Amino acid sequence: MTLAPSPPSKHATAWGVLYGAGSALFWSFGFVAARHGVLVGLSPLVLSLHRFVWPGLVLLPFIASGGVRDLGGVGWRHGILLTAFGGLPLALWSYFGYVFVPLGHGAIIQPSCAAVGGLILARIVLKEALPWRRVAGASTIVLGLCVIGVEALSTMGAQGITGDLLFVAAGTSFAIFGMLLRRFRIAPMRAAGVTSVLSLTGLPLLLLLCFDNMVAAGFWENFMQAVVQGFFAGAGGIYLFTRAVELLGVSRAALYPSLVPVFTLVVGAVTVGELPSVWQLVGLAIVIAGFRLTQRN
Repeated sequence: MTLAPSPPSKHATAWGVLYGAGSALFWSFGFVAARHGVLVGLSPLVLSLHRFVWPGLVLLPFIASGGVRDLGGVGWRHGILLTAFGGLPLALWSYFGYVFVPLGHGAIIQPSCAAVGGLILARIVLKEALPWRRVAGASTIVLGLCVIGVEALSTMGAQGITGDLLFVAAGTSFAIFGMLLRRFRIAPMRAAGVTSVLSLTGLPLLLLLCFDNMVAAGFWENFMQAVVQGFFAGAGGIYLFTRAVELLGVSRAALYPSLVPVFTLVVGAVTVGELPSVWQLVGLAIVIAGFRLTQRN
């Protein structure tokens, strides 16, 4: 007879909550810093460079030590697929979105599409059960996104729709990335290392296209983006979320990404001065309600 796993201790639960909330906060820093960078004239290509180059250089020796032939145990085929959906292309979708729309759009649309896309892919590709509450939650999230999309169309026209669609592409890409992690059974931190290292292949092109823009931004702006995009929004957020999963379990930890839009709007209002519109707040409230439903069995 096997014993059921004991519930986490009070201290473990408290640490798990802190890790989960910390991961959401770290990811929100990435959204806010990206919007700030675009507002001060930093190219999305430079933001993408900071997102992957520094973690890639730091993690390169660790991936190499695990064996170049099989890419540290991940495998080249798996690594290339993970990078295509969770590496440099994902960052480009996200950062270019902020050229067209305000902070709230990306903060709400990208995590929402990642959640809805993840549910759909889990059902279609991984054949996981999809309880009616999750279907209702996904439908509610879509309703919230429609509210934000209509607001974008009415206030910004085609430019607003372009930005929103870029965030839809980013969220969908991340959903595919998450599905591949489960299908290939690869630990998130190892996947983060592989995607960062393989994204280094885009470094020569990025430098060719945006070196002048990076120099013009100055040392401190580049340093801030390197820290926030490379650490907080990258490996730091993934590490904290992974620890939350270990201490709380998958179902409980899965709630924390729903805090990203809230944290992003609060941090953005304080730092870059972008206040969400009434319709963005309405859409956010609907999306959060949908997130809660998707976390129930």
